[in-house]
Amino acid sequence: MYERKIPELLDCGLAVAIKVIGGKWKAWIIDCIRRGVRRPSAIHKEMHQVNSRIINLHLKELEDYGVICKKVYAEIPAGVEYWFTEVGESLLPVVDVLENWGNAHKEY
Repeated sequence: MYERKIPELLDCGLAVAIKVIGGKWKAWIIDCIRRGVRRPSAIHKEMHQVNSRIINLHLKELEDYGVICKKVYAEIPAGVEYWFTEVGESLLPVVDVLENWGNAHKEY
């Protein structure tokens, strides 16, 4: 596993928040799940501009951070859906504020 040469400083709340929802596509993935797009194939269709490997990587990171959980259904083929944890639900107002700010300042 990769080890950083310079340790991350996660003693600041902003640094933790950026670590969790930062990145180019995580906020979009969170928005997809919030709108009810829960299956990986549906997320890939929604985000067709993004490589599926990158989406899967971000889904795994969000799962590791405890923002989302993966539910696997005993079907053939296995059905997978992503849901928010309590931590993920508490993150949604933050994403709403960021979206409102972006919509208000698009022209800049």
